[in-house]
Amino acid sequence: MAAKREHFGGRSAAILALAGSAIGLGNIWRFPYMVGQTGGAAFIIIYLLSCLLLSLPIFLAEAIIGHRTHAGTFGAMEQLAPGTKWKWLGLLTVLSPLVILSYYSVVGGWSVCYLWQSLTAGFHLGEIGAVSSAFGGFISKPGAPLLCHTLFLLGCAVIVSAGVKSGIEKFNKVTMPLLFVLIVVIMVYSISLPGASAGVEYLLRPDFSKITPSAVAAAMGQSFFSLSLGVGTILTYASYIRKDENILFTGLGTVGFDLLFALMAGFAIMPAVFAAGIEPGAGPGLIFETLPYIFAKMGASAPWVSAGVAVLFFLTIVFAAFTSAISMYEVGVAYLVEQKGFSRPKAVILIFVGCWILGALCSLSFGPLAGMKIFGLTIFSFCDTLTSNFLMTFGGLLFVIFVGWKMDKAVVRDEFTAGGASRFNCAVFDAFWFLLRYAAPLAIVIIFLTNFFA
Repeated sequence: MAAKREHFGGRSAAILALAGSAIGLGNIWRFPYMVGQTGGAAFIIIYLLSCLLLSLPIFLAEAIIGHRTHAGTFGAMEQLAPGTKWKWLGLLTVLSPLVILSYYSVVGGWSVCYLWQSLTAGFHLGEIGAVSSAFGGFISKPGAPLLCHTLFLLGCAVIVSAGVKSGIEKFNKVTMPLLFVLIVVIMVYSISLPGASAGVEYLLRPDFSKITPSAVAAAMGQSFFSLSLGVGTILTYASYIRKDENILFTGLGTVGFDLLFALMAGFAIMPAVFAAGIEPGAGPGLIFETLPYIFAKMGASAPWVSAGVAVLFFLTIVFAAFTSAISMYEVGVAYLVEQKGFSRPKAVILIFVGCWILGALCSLSFGPLAGMKIFGLTIFSFCDTLTSNFLMTFGGLLFVIFVGWKMDKAVVRDEFTAGGASRFNCAVFDAFWFLLRYAAPLAIVIIFLTNFFA
């Protein structure tokens, strides 16, 4: 079975695919508003340290499992721990990304709709309240959001159905460089706005007085979620990496791209927020409420420039959403192909139908199904809370426990050091082993408790 698996073309292709999985709405949507809410540059410093010291070892734990077995999540656990209950971790990390994909495609659909609005010069509203109510009115209607959800998920299906090399790898090779070009253009424009210097200073001058235990936990959580840890996407993509590739260098490249893009997104958004005189901690509505208002406000003096920036911005969001969504899609497809014997086209169709149905329910929970509650939450909020606060952290904890405490240390060392061929990897293995066994589990527990009691 392993011999029939496709592989990425090389290290650069693997890094672009893994970075594509990591770089998504979390970088553009979640990171900037969390920076705004929790202390600016001080939060960024803690976030950087969390990515390198905590999230990187967790990332490598997943990658080691996939690279060692060259199998998807379920098959990997059966190979490394046959006849044990660890297979349920494999099943958990098949279901978790598909639940995430279901509601993620709803938000991806919103970005598709807003891209269309920006192309048709739709952002000409007079005040922030009007923009907010326009967004609320849009998501409460069943028609357009469902259509956009369908189009977004269909786009994912087309990419994944083409296979690992011809679909996922080719898509990421085109979109990832383009994403960085787009975010640079937006960043340069944002920084050039009158009054934007206050936003730049906010991102560069740390105020450690605003750092609280909850802010530290938030930074750790953001680094965890930004890299898509705990849901099997890293494991699945790592299983497509050739045996002679250096896992540590691939991981460092992935984390580096993810960090760079998140920082660039911060500099693309926060200066514009300050230039428009808007509160930097505006919250989750930053993309679909605050930024359209900024584009509309800029459009009063330079309509064509404003319209162009709006198009580039929402095009960036759409591409980033796709690169992450296809990695979640592929986890389910790999399971059905490898464990259930489905052809790739049939597996793609089955995943599409299941995710479309759950996603449709999530979309309708903002309108016709708003009164339907699960533990007091709408369907969308329940799926988001279940996966982000519980399944992701639980999956990540089990991965580090499995690699750090269940797998043989010699096997882990062999994978980490490329069979002893990399002197650098050999030199840092003990530090990695300590972080994996002790620091990473503690960090995940802190993230989990913070989410649980928040």
